[in-house]
Amino acid sequence: MSTVGKVIHCKAAVALEAKKPLVIQQIEVAPPKAKEVRIKIYHSGICHTDDHALGGFMAGITFPVILGHEGAGVVESVGEGVTTVKPGDHVIAICSPMCMKCPSCLHPDSNFCVKNDVGKHVGLMLDKTSRFSIKGKLIHNFMSTSTFCEYTVVDEFACVKIDPKAPLHEVCLIGCGFSTGYGSVLNTAKVQPGSTCAVFGLGGIGMSVVMGCKVAGACRIIGVDINKGKFEIAKKLGCTECLDPNDYDKPIHEVIANMTDGGVDYSFECVGNVDLMACVIQSCHYSYGCATIIGVPPSTARLCLDLIWLLTGRTLKGAFLGDYKAKEAFPGLVKDAMNKKFDIGALVTHRVKFDKIMDGFELMRHGKCVRAVLDM
Repeated sequence: MSTVGKVIHCKAAVALEAKKPLVIQQIEVAPPKAKEVRIKIYHSGICHTDDHALGGFMAGITFPVILGHEGAGVVESVGEGVTTVKPGDHVIAICSPMCMKCPSCLHPDSNFCVKNDVGKHVGLMLDKTSRFSIKGKLIHNFMSTSTFCEYTVVDEFACVKIDPKAPLHEVCLIGCGFSTGYGSVLNTAKVQPGSTCAVFGLGGIGMSVVMGCKVAGACRIIGVDINKGKFEIAKKLGCTECLDPNDYDKPIHEVIANMTDGGVDYSFECVGNVDLMACVIQSCHYSYGCATIIGVPPSTARLCLDLIWLLTGRTLKGAFLGDYKAKEAFPGLVKDAMNKKFDIGALVTHRVKFDKIMDGFELMRHGKCVRAVLDM
């Protein structure tokens, strides 16, 4: 029976309040309005940003809310005026959507649209309403996507059509984790062939950075993590060596500086820890190194640094979603994954059934996975 134009009753993992486990509940998902798309989500990655929101570390999140922002699925129906996708199309949800009309979208060096909900946490569609409810009570969305739900509704600019032959349980990670890490290497830092790199944090984003460094032609890629269980896969993906800071009696940035004659060419912070960020800055060469901050810290965290770290020649950069203009870039990344330019499947170390979603969060919190992906 067709669901087009009808309210869909389905399961969602609802965050009822901060610092409490997600609860699987039956919700109502209204039909898409004009310029909106309703998507049947098949797979969604579990990202640290979701855990930040659930843990109450992102100021402004309004509960109850449906989290999740790394999803892929199939278009169920579209609202009036939608032109870029149609029912049956395979799509990736875009957590950093772009209208491609505002000054930020039109600037060649920006991918942060003025209509983006990141940091604002309005938690509603562009028309300031929600398509989610439980017995008539409004449920907020998250990062324009809300992929911890069997069906979601997004504004048209928050999804992109991809090759239907692509494995959705892998390419869903292009929606955030993979593109964030990989793009920060190629687009933000612009790693050069023959260079040296240090990657701090070997989770999903860090491993994606490692793959990006390898594709960029770096000759030395040093992985840094306190979990030695990540080292084997990191080396398979491109790390030339891995370091555990706990194995040394001096700060790890000093160790790296000694190993690399003053520091690496490029360093990347992939954890979201401000103390580690200071270390990452100092691990790149004092005269010409480039440090890129990728990890998202709690909204109350503040970075303190000695300006001499920068005044001598270092560059400090930050990026969101790897500086990709997602509507334009994601289909190409999917094709690159299918052509084995990089092994995105290696990031998916665990598949978790939707009703066991908190098991996936625990795997992530305890460093037992690179990326856990939900099977809806």
